[in-house]
Amino acid sequence: MKIEFKEIVEKDGKKFLRVTTPGERWYIDQDQKDKPFPSVTWIAGCYPKGIGFYRWLANHGWEESQAIKEAAAEKGGRVHRAIDALFGGAELQITDKFPDNDGVEAEFTLEEWECLMSFRDWWMTLKEQGAVSIEGEKTIFNRSLWYAGTMDRKVRIGEDVWIFDFKTGQNVWPEHEIQLTAYKHCEGNEDCTRLGIVQIGYRANKRGWKQTEVVDQPELLNAAYTIWVKENSTKVVPEKDYPLSLSLTEPVGAGDPAIAVGGGVSGDGTPAPIIPLKTRRKKQ
Repeated sequence: MKIEFKEIVEKDGKKFLRVTTPGERWYIDQDQKDKPFPSVTWIAGCYPKGIGFYRWLANHGWEESQAIKEAAAEKGGRVHRAIDALFGGAELQITDKFPDNDGVEAEFTLEEWECLMSFRDWWMTLKEQGAVSIEGEKTIFNRSLWYAGTMDRKVRIGEDVWIFDFKTGQNVWPEHEIQLTAYKHCEGNEDCTRLGIVQIGYRANKRGWKQTEVVDQPELLNAAYTIWVKENSTKVVPEKDYPLSLSLTEPVGAGDPAIAVGGGVSGDGTPAPIIPLKTRRKKQ
């Protein structure tokens, strides 16, 4: 969902409203506003997607593939928020309205409702095995490597603690596995022993869902991080300053709205944040 951070700042003796829009690529900790965290999905998305993805891209073309991705993101955001509501004890109605990632509320489509039906079936199956939800839909941080993400659900089953990531798509790509590795290495997840991807609304079997266990792969996270550094280490969080008032009697002058530079992305504020899991990168 679209998030904006607003604050009054002073520049050249004048006060302005500064609006920061991290979007889906950045996370901002309120205690460290000047040091934003790149998102797990952004970093993992830098890993090569494999021949299957590029074949899919070739079959659909660029414009159609982008439209499919945007529609999938909209569906996924609404379904994820509904799942969180179910875990919170809510009883959903098919006519309920939930927001997508842009904050646009709408009733569930039949496809989204089928995703939620299959999710319920998956969870009831796990409950028969003694599954207990620990926490979920939570922003988690790695302040050593300096990234952040949103964990879908942490579940205890017997002696194991799982991190599950819910997907409404029909395919699982390597970047999805890397996301789970990144979540496992975040603060508070030291007790995690197993990782799983749950595809809901899955069309390749009768039950409508598929659970796939994945292994911890820090070497792939390192590879994705290295590519991310090369391509994105100088990028910043979008910020824009606005005058607090307007009139026709006095020019805005030096206070014209201007794009401001966002904070760095490293733990100490340096512009190149990436510290691999096993070795720290030296500053040049």
